[in-house]
Amino acid sequence: MNTEMGEYIVGAYLKLIKECDFIEYSVRRPGGHLAGLNELDVMGLDFKNKTAYLCEVTTHQAGALYGSSKTATIETIEKKYTQIREYAESHLPATFPKRHFMFWSPVVSAGVTQELKQIKGLELVINEDYSACVDELLEQARSVAYDTGNPAFRIFQILGHLRRRQ
Repeated sequence: MNTEMGEYIVGAYLKLIKECDFIEYSVRRPGGHLAGLNELDVMGLDFKNKTAYLCEVTTHQAGALYGSSKTATIETIEKKYTQIREYAESHLPATFPKRHFMFWSPVVSAGVTQELKQIKGLELVINEDYSACVDELLEQARSVAYDTGNPAFRIFQILGHLRRRQ
């Protein structure tokens, strides 16, 4: 699977703001079979703080919508949340006792947002919170001159260093 630009944004945030030591995209369960078809969009590991960030990322400009209805969207996100929790239990060692299960999306309707807030343990980085995270990255990009290996952050660096006509 190709990594989507929204996933690179989340990876950049985990690496540069949350200071994760390791970022992986499109993580699949080892061993294959049907369980291996369920991917985890972005995983960040912070070795210093023994913290894992497990993220589902949806970057639809028209809003986070799976299928054709709000109900289908909520069911899909709940299913993905269950899968990432199961992945953490099965494949993350006890050395990562702190685990953040996150859903990232720049545009989520009010109705979907209200339903998502009812999912216990799922951290939402959506709408204004997503924008705030991007703003943090943009600010960081103005001061970081080295190549981070992240294409989304590289775009932020270029935009942050543009010389404007006066």
